[in-house]
Amino acid sequence: MPSEFALIRRHFTRPARHTDLAVGDDAALIRPRPGMQLAISTDMLVADTHFFADTDPKDLGWKTLAVNVSDLAAMGAEPRWVVLAASLPSADEGWIAPFAEGFFACCEAFGIDAIGGDTTRGPLNLCPTIFGEVPLGQAITRSGGRAGDELWVSGAPGRAALGLAHLKSEVRLAAEWRDDCLAALHRPQPRVALGLALRGLATAMLDVSDGLLGDLDHILELSAVGAEVDEAALPLAPLIAACDDPIRAFQACTAGGDDYELLFAAPAERRSDLLALSARLDLPLHCIGRLTSQPGRLQLRHANGQLDDLAVRGYDHFGRTP
Repeated sequence: MPSEFALIRRHFTRPARHTDLAVGDDAALIRPRPGMQLAISTDMLVADTHFFADTDPKDLGWKTLAVNVSDLAAMGAEPRWVVLAASLPSADEGWIAPFAEGFFACCEAFGIDAIGGDTTRGPLNLCPTIFGEVPLGQAITRSGGRAGDELWVSGAPGRAALGLAHLKSEVRLAAEWRDDCLAALHRPQPRVALGLALRGLATAMLDVSDGLLGDLDHILELSAVGAEVDEAALPLAPLIAACDDPIRAFQACTAGGDDYELLFAAPAERRSDLLALSARLDLPLHCIGRLTSQPGRLQLRHANGQLDDLAVRGYDHFGRTP
């Protein structure tokens, strides 16, 4: 059985592009570019809480990093470096090699240097910490939303939730949509290009990891605003096509999470700029509502114009049974 250090040398040591000192010493050495702030995030993935233990290791390698990349995209930051701490049940190279392949594929896709980390024996638990850069004063936070701003979401949130429901035999997906929904679950695509392009456009932003409406509540809290969401504007059509169940599609879109699309607010007068950005990136952007002056109040506007108050919470690891 290979030693911890042999595993690191064999599977997790790659050439660095923009790092002074990477893997192999007691600490890495990095230098932010002039005029940049560091943006730092960490996101733990635990077997049988965030993923099934028998998930394909190559897919899991990609997702382990991608969900952290998404956090930087949500700040308008460019990902640059990552360290990975991993608890592994055994030194199984038949599992570790494809995991590393998926992890470094994500590194290559987004120009990230893997600069260190740690491994130990224990229950399967993966914890990257990612570092990125954003020009001083240009980070997009959750606290900048203003009443009157429009609410937008990228892509088609809810596909990952349908993929998970399919794996749990809770829903039957149309054959032509099954692979798409499973890819959304296993290989999320962080919206880095969108996040960078939204500097100076978006007033508040986050990525949708715990459900669209539950995550929206974080913007409402930190921006001290309310929101009206238009049911008719939600991107439900692909979800309904996938599962042929409008109720399940609505639940997946609004409460599913795990898609890592970007949810953001922007001034109404910038709508044409956002539509042009959508076309340039070839990425659907949907205006799904607006922020209001009633702090904390979240309402859903139905197709008939009726407004209903919503009490929505995102996923809570200590408030619900996983």
